[in-house]
Amino acid sequence: MIVLLPPSETKRAGGDGPALRLHDLSFPALNGVRGELVDELVALASDIPAARRALGVTAAQDGEIARNAELTTAPTIAAIQRYTGVLYDALDVDSLRGAAAARARARLAVGSALFGLLRADDPVPAYRLSAGSKIPGRSTLAARWRPVLEPLLAEIAEDDLVIDLRSGSYVGLGRLPGAVRVEVLAEREDGQRSVVSHFNKAHKGRLARALATSRAEPDDAAKVAGIARRAGMCVERDGNTLTVIVPA
Repeated sequence: MIVLLPPSETKRAGGDGPALRLHDLSFPALNGVRGELVDELVALASDIPAARRALGVTAAQDGEIARNAELTTAPTIAAIQRYTGVLYDALDVDSLRGAAAARARARLAVGSALFGLLRADDPVPAYRLSAGSKIPGRSTLAARWRPVLEPLLAEIAEDDLVIDLRSGSYVGLGRLPGAVRVEVLAEREDGQRSVVSHFNKAHKGRLARALATSRAEPDDAAKVAGIARRAGMCVERDGNTLTVIVPA
């Protein structure tokens, strides 16, 4: 089982690992696009106005551009610790110990606009690049990633059930039609349901933690739903789509 997480816009600063070395990352088939993007972001950082437009940041976020300028020299930490925010707070990998921690690090992966796909322990620097970013003069990120990322995901899915928790824009970088997909809906007392926005990531983080640490090894969506229910979540299943129901 592989639990495929979205990245986060926010990244933990610093690190204690050596500078980025693409050959240290998992999935070497992605290194061609990775290397191109790293070089392009470093070059783009020298033109602050262009970088702001491409990355969708304001002058108050110029520190994000400075991070990109140092992509090849900045310290690294494990990807699962680099990403922060609501989903990763709920996942809380740092609290895991022993066998649960080992299972989580083996099962968790992160979709990335810069690196395509990362294993939990892959060492990466802080950076700024979103799925919707547009590097001047280059094709969209989806057009660049799909030819290499989709075959890789399909290969992974031949051996492991993939639970895809990525948001739509990151799914667009590399689609996997057979993956188990998850949505979160809020249900009012009258039975009416609506899409959960703010807390959507928190519920997906809880689900990711339950799946990543489970002793079970599910091979279909029904068994994934069973793990979620044992963790106290209300889940409905329609084929390969799971719907987590939470009180409005």
